[in-house]
Amino acid sequence: MSFRGVALVGIVVLLVGCGGKTYAPVSDRSLSTASQPRPDTYVVRKGDTLYSIAFRYGLDYRALAAQNGISRSYSIYPGQRLKLKSNSPSANSESIVRDASIKAPSPVITSSRKFQQAKPSIKNDTNRTAKPVVEKPKPANPKPAPVRKTSVVKAAGPIVWQWPASGRVIASFKTKGKVNKGINLAGSLGSPVKASANGRVVYAGNGLLGYGNLVIVEHSRQYLSAYAHNSRVLVKENDMVKSGQKIAEMGRSGADRVMLHFEIRRDGKPINPLRFLPKR
Repeated sequence: MSFRGVALVGIVVLLVGCGGKTYAPVSDRSLSTASQPRPDTYVVRKGDTLYSIAFRYGLDYRALAAQNGISRSYSIYPGQRLKLKSNSPSANSESIVRDASIKAPSPVITSSRKFQQAKPSIKNDTNRTAKPVVEKPKPANPKPAPVRKTSVVKAAGPIVWQWPASGRVIASFKTKGKVNKGINLAGSLGSPVKASANGRVVYAGNGLLGYGNLVIVEHSRQYLSAYAHNSRVLVKENDMVKSGQKIAEMGRSGADRVMLHFEIRRDGKPINPLRFLPKR
């Protein structure tokens, strides 16, 4: 064989060796979108939900809805343009104003009652003047009502978290370097993926780049959990799930190996799941 033929064979071998299928690690693919600048606006695509858009850009879905005038049904439609950045006052400041406007009439009502009760004491006998004195504490009874309302909210208590899969942790939560917005759990193809707490499915699809088949569960107005790279998803949006319920099967969609990528988000921001999961 001539020198030219040997060289040609060598080039072919090199091309074959380099042509194998490669996968980017999940820490590079599923989380790299978070490091990109957030656009000012986003056009809703088929399959999007308000929750998935907020999840993609690390936003609180409630704030996103408020700044776009979306009702609490959180319904959106393809082609709708959403503002992702806003200079308007936060929803919190609006709620404070609303609370103040609700509480303001209460002292007016009590003071007017006192004024009306004071008039008979001038026209009637001293025996009758004692009655308004006895009745004065009664207007104070409505005051505990708002306190009871807030205590009902607090009575919901902390969320009781459990592990979504039995596999060992193969990648931990990281905010620097190769960012990982959750933890990665090892497992075999088809291993059960379980809801980490009671909640409602708010997204089930594969529209978020790098997450593969993804399930997002809302546990409260503050907390969400996410389960990525599934081979099969066994729930649909708006399904109510219980802690420990099988919601998917482990896979490698959007990843370089079979595993579960699990996240917990508070007000749209990723937090370390190991702070909440029970020790093994």
